[in-house]
Amino acid sequence: MKSYRKELWFDVKSRREIRDITPIIEECLAESGIREGLCLVNAMHITASCFINDAESGLYGDYEKWLEKLAPEKPYSQYAHNGFEDNADAHLKRTIMGRDVVVAVTDGKLDFGPWERIHYYELDGKRKKRALVKIIGE
Repeated sequence: MKSYRKELWFDVKSRREIRDITPIIEECLAESGIREGLCLVNAMHITASCFINDAESGLYGDYEKWLEKLAPEKPYSQYAHNGFEDNADAHLKRTIMGRDVVVAVTDGKLDFGPWERIHYYELDGKRKKRALVKIIGE
């Protein structure tokens, strides 16, 4: 069995940002040479998420509105966690969105359903962040 590992670094200039990283993951899969197996993509920060869904700007806006209703960023004083950093809302939003995704690799391609794309969702940006790609198989 082969194993491939790569860290992806993102320079996120805003507090929150969703990126379709599917093309990057496809490049990693090609580099790995793995034709059959599993591909894991996970956020390496507790205030970021990797998830699978449609790459559509309206949906991205819907995530923003929905998550802001569930865990509003402000007032910062509403959260016991806030102190050194004002990012408690980002921790809660990440819990809802999840940490990672696993996609089957079949015949050297990500085995997606219709419209599925891999996204990196930064919830407390304005600095460099990273995600891990781990591919195992033959």
